[in-house]
Amino acid sequence: MLILLLLLNNQEINLTILEMKIDALIQNYLNEFPDAKRAEMEELHQHIMQLLPDAPLWFLDGKDEKGKVVSNPNIGYGNRTIHYADGKTKAFFQIGISANTTGISVYVMGIADKLYLPNTFGKTIGKATVTGYCIKFKNLKDIKIEILDQAILDGVEKTKS
Repeated sequence: MLILLLLLNNQEINLTILEMKIDALIQNYLNEFPDAKRAEMEELHQHIMQLLPDAPLWFLDGKDEKGKVVSNPNIGYGNRTIHYADGKTKAFFQIGISANTTGISVYVMGIADKLYLPNTFGKTIGKATVTGYCIKFKNLKDIKIEILDQAILDGVEKTKS
């Protein structure tokens, strides 16, 4: 379910109702976790909303159009356009967060240079695994939040549509 997509496809939907539905979906997702992980995810979610106050919110439940689970659910922030080889485009988020079995993943979507994140932030962020588009860590206390902020802001800047 991708509620923001309804708005982007120009269907007439009251924005306030849409925002309320996304907020409810996000809160339901966060409420699924044990207290410690829920607290970390809520803290990170609130932190990113403060860092990106004008970024539209997204929620992806991790299921494809047939209802098959294809990924972990994601909370997304911002807008970017994916351009496919066949000329089609798709709206998507710039930054995403997701809980995983060992902690939290922060996705910085759309950076063309897959070495940028690991080379720029991998050695300074703290105890995290940094790939071409993902920063994965066990707990917020394991990372330097100001370095995560810079990675997020760099990713948003590099993927402006």
